[in-house]
Amino acid sequence: MTSTNLQGLLASLTQRGLLIELGTLAACLGLAWTVTWLLGRRRSGAQSVWLGEQVVDGVLFPVLALAGVFAARWGLQVGGVLPRPVLLQLAVPVLASLLIIRLGVRVMQVAFPRSQLVRVVERTLSWLVWIGLVLWLTGVLPLLLREMDEIHWKVGGGDVSLRSLVEGALSSVVVMVLALWLSAAIETRLLSGTAEPGFGGNLSLRKIAANATRALLLLVGLLLALSAAGIPLGALSVFGGALGVGIGFGLQKLASNYVSGFVILAERSLRIGDVVKVDNFEGRITDINTRFTVVRALNGRESIVPNELLITQRVENLSLSDPRVVLSSVVQVSYGTDLDALMPRLVEVVRAVPRVLADPGPGVQLSSFAADGLELTVSYWIGDPENGFGGVRSDVNRALLRELQRLHIDIPFPQRVVQVQAAPGAEAAAQLMHPGAPAPSSASASPQPQAPQGIPSRG
Repeated sequence: MTSTNLQGLLASLTQRGLLIELGTLAACLGLAWTVTWLLGRRRSGAQSVWLGEQVVDGVLFPVLALAGVFAARWGLQVGGVLPRPVLLQLAVPVLASLLIIRLGVRVMQVAFPRSQLVRVVERTLSWLVWIGLVLWLTGVLPLLLREMDEIHWKVGGGDVSLRSLVEGALSSVVVMVLALWLSAAIETRLLSGTAEPGFGGNLSLRKIAANATRALLLLVGLLLALSAAGIPLGALSVFGGALGVGIGFGLQKLASNYVSGFVILAERSLRIGDVVKVDNFEGRITDINTRFTVVRALNGRESIVPNELLITQRVENLSLSDPRVVLSSVVQVSYGTDLDALMPRLVEVVRAVPRVLADPGPGVQLSSFAADGLELTVSYWIGDPENGFGGVRSDVNRALLRELQRLHIDIPFPQRVVQVQAAPGAEAAAQLMHPGAPAPSSASASPQPQAPQGIPSRG
């Protein structure tokens, strides 16, 4: 559509035809909005390329609107109502541009949900698409393409023009968007647990399948885009050699992290959900990417651990073969306490605490004859270490304290008797200052522990 054709279309637009086309266009947009809104009410909370977050920011709305405009224009032409629907013909490229923008933006948001560059890509894509639409409507785009076709170079023995490079870049964008869309759909299906039974039981296997699928689709999309641009694939041999040299010298760590990520996911030594301790940081693995692993501590801090570190250094995994972890609490009771009656009571009290496992059950051992009392170690197992240890340990300690108080059993505390020995010459000085006063007694300066009740103290 050149500028002359555009002027002719606008000149042929009558007042009656304008009203009919405005009503038809409003009906198409209203019907597309209604269908999208009804479908959006039934969707789940996950992000969707078709529906988006609102009613009109997905791909479905411009698709339905564009289909409705095509059908309405065909109906008006066949029915003889308007032989030349100008407004509907102008609405087609506008809706097509909106469809391209929505498709690119929504795919980028689904494929890279945490990236801050999505807003920049959205603005850049919007400007490029709308500028291209204006150039096409005004007739400048064909002239610009002819001038770009006159500029060409020799690449790998072939002739490549500036126009072919631009068209190849656009084709690359389209192919990459479709590849990302397909990989995001496959990844969502794999990670949602609705995939095949072989993958549904292990999140790590599904994660490695999703990462491999995305890498394969992006590679195929890149090769197709280069072919569409007219660049011979044989020219990639030079680039491949340069990439190999770069990996050998400067990208060793990056390549090692990527390989280590696939090794970790494949051998299942670390899985999403495991509680690990690596490099003095303890937490739960929340995600395993191709380059790094995210470990989240109980206080909310997250550690980005390179995958190579998880392969080459010692990692403590609290839930590799068995998620159950044993914890212990230490308490003292006074000498003379009937341990045969007390220890079964403490076991039953600890067994009733939430999160404490019944199998293996808790146990109480006489661990030490301390200076102030009998030291008892209470051991118990939990099956959810990812929820932390502080809460369950506090609940166990409180239950032990309540039971000891109910049985009127005291927890002994250190008691010391301190005797002060007079300094040399203090007796004579005291007699001179206070005649007739009793002389200070002499005793050992070292503190002696007071024996608990029921045991005679040693003289």
